[in-house]
Amino acid sequence: MTVLPADGLPLAAEFPDPSHDQWQSLAEGVLRRSGKDVTGSAAEEALSTALGDGLTVRPLYTSDDAVPDPGLPGFAPFIRGGRARGNTADGWDVRQRHALADPVRLNEAVLGDLENGVTSLWLAVGGPGGVPVAGLARALEGVLLDLAPVALDPGPDPGPAVRELLGLYEARGVAKDAARGSLGVDPLGGAARTGTEPGLSGAVDWSLLCSREYPGLRALAVDALPYHEAGGSAAQELGLSLATGVAYLRALTAAGLPVEAACAQLEFRYAATADQFLTIAKLRAARRLWARVAEVCGAPDAGAQRQHAVTSSVMMTRRDPWVNMLRTTLACLGAGVGGAESVTVLPFDHALGLPDAFARRIARNTSTILMEESHLARVTDPAGGSWYVERLTDELAAAAWTFFQEIERAGGQAAALRSGMVQERLAATWAARSRDLARRKEPVTGVSTFPALDERPVERDPAPAVPPGGGLPKVRRDEAFEALRARSDAHLAATGSRPKVFVAALGPASVHTARASFAANLFLSGGIEPVHEPISVDASTVAAAFTASGATTACLCSADTLYAEHADSVAAALRAAGAERILLAGRPDEYAGADVHVFAGCDVVAVLSSELDRMGVA
Repeated sequence: MTVLPADGLPLAAEFPDPSHDQWQSLAEGVLRRSGKDVTGSAAEEALSTALGDGLTVRPLYTSDDAVPDPGLPGFAPFIRGGRARGNTADGWDVRQRHALADPVRLNEAVLGDLENGVTSLWLAVGGPGGVPVAGLARALEGVLLDLAPVALDPGPDPGPAVRELLGLYEARGVAKDAARGSLGVDPLGGAARTGTEPGLSGAVDWSLLCSREYPGLRALAVDALPYHEAGGSAAQELGLSLATGVAYLRALTAAGLPVEAACAQLEFRYAATADQFLTIAKLRAARRLWARVAEVCGAPDAGAQRQHAVTSSVMMTRRDPWVNMLRTTLACLGAGVGGAESVTVLPFDHALGLPDAFARRIARNTSTILMEESHLARVTDPAGGSWYVERLTDELAAAAWTFFQEIERAGGQAAALRSGMVQERLAATWAARSRDLARRKEPVTGVSTFPALDERPVERDPAPAVPPGGGLPKVRRDEAFEALRARSDAHLAATGSRPKVFVAALGPASVHTARASFAANLFLSGGIEPVHEPISVDASTVAAAFTASGATTACLCSADTLYAEHADSVAAALRAAGAERILLAGRPDEYAGADVHVFAGCDVVAVLSSELDRMGVA
C-alpha cells in the first residue's frame, strides 16, 4: 500500500524543484516576523554576511554560482589538493609546536607527544623563548630523527640552529635522504616580525644545500602568520605569502636552481580560524594562486604548494579559555578539509603562558578525533563541488591576487615592508575589524558575549618575554574587552566588590526578559555586575530596590510600549533615589530621557569604558 502524505504526493515521488522566487518569498516572510520589511534582493542582502576584502557570503548558492572546473586533486591548478590521494593514506601530519627554554622539560614534552599521536615536531630554537642551540641535542634525546620530521622555528639568525640540526642528523647516523622536515628559514617573515632588513643570501645557501644533499628537507618557510597576527585579512595573508614566495623563487632561480627545484624548497604556513569555510577556501585559493605563479614561471607541474596550517592565535582568549577548544576544533577541521599537509593545533591555554600537559594532550587529540573518529581525512577535498565553497575560493583568490599585484607594483615584498605599505594596510584592516568587535558584530563567546564574572582563573607559567621590536604588532580579538575586565578585577581586589549597575526591568518577565538579558550580558562583558532584584519594578518600588543594590547607575529594560507609559516616572524615582546615571536598553527614539542608550550595534567598548571611568574604576 502506498502511503500518501497530506499533500497527496507519494513519498517515493520526486520532490518538485522550488524556484528561487519561492525561496525568496519564504525568506521575506521570516524577515517580516523579525521586524524587517524587505523584499526582493534586499531580503537576500539582509541575510548576507560581509567577510572583509569586499567578499560577501550570501544565504543561498545555486548552480548559477558555479565556477570553472577546479580540476582534479594532484593536478594543476591544485585547488583540490597538491596530491592525488590527498591525506587519505595516513591523515594529515599532526605537528605540535614547542617553545620551551629548558631542554630537559622540552625533551619530556616532545617524547610524550610523539608517543601519543604527534607525527612531527615544530621547535623554537635559538630565538626568544626557544631552546638554546646548545640544548637541541638534549631536547631531541631519544627521538628517532629518521622517523619523526622536525620543523625549526630558528629565530632571526637561523644559521646556528640549522647547523646544529644537520649535525645531529650526521652524529646519529641519519642518512641525508632520510631526513624529513623544514629548516624554517624565512628572512622576509623575520623582517616583518622584527622590522629589520632581510638578507636572502643565507636562505639561498641553505636552499642550495638541501636541494643537493637533503631531498626530504625544505629550507624555506613562507610564513604568513605575522600578517594574520597583525590583524590582516584572509586575502592580505594570501597576497603577502604569494609576494614572499615569489621573492624567494627569484632569489633561488637567480642562484641557479631550476624553478621545479626552487619550488620544492618552500613550505607555506597559514592561519586556520574558527570560520571553517573561510579557512577551507583560503587553503584552496592559496594552492590555486601558487599554481598560477609556477605556470607563469614555466613549471606548471611544480605548483603543488606544501601547506602547514596553524590554528589562529588571534582568536584565542584569556578569559574562559576552555572555549578555545571549540575554536581550535573548528580551525583544525577547516585546515584538514582544506587540504593542509601539516596541521598545528595551539593548546587552549596558549594565550595564558606555557601550556601544560593536559592542554597539549587536548591539542594533539583534536586532530586524532577528527581523523580517526570523524574520518575527515578519508575523502580528498570533501568540500569540493559545493557552490558556496567553490565561489568563495574563486572570489578570495581574485582579491588576494589583486593585493599581490599591488605589492609587486610597490617593488615586491621587501620594498613593501620597508616603505610601511604592509603595516599601513594591515593596520587599516584591523581598525575596521576592531570596530566590529567593539560593537559585537563579531562576537567573542565568553568575552564579549556570555561572559562569566565568577569564573576561576586558569593560571600557567608565564611564557618567556619577547623583547619589543620595530616589526608588526600582534593583536587579539579579546584585547579591548580584556582591558575592561582587568579594570574590574583590579577594582574587586582593591575594594572587595565589582562595579555594579541596577537593572530596572519594567512590566512582566515576558515583556522585559529579552532586553534585560541583553543588558546584563553587555555589562558583564565589561566586568560590571548587573543587579536584577527584584525581577520587575515600577515607580513605587524602584527607589528602594535601587538603594538596596548598592549601585550608582541604573539601566531601564522593557518593551517600547512600556517605556512610553512608565519610563519617565521610573527614571524620576531613580534620580530622586540618587542614581547618577540612567541607561536604557533600546535606541534613542524609543525613549530620549536616558543618559545613555545601549542597543545591538552600539559601541559596547566605548559605553563600558565611559561607565567605568564615571564609576571611578581605574
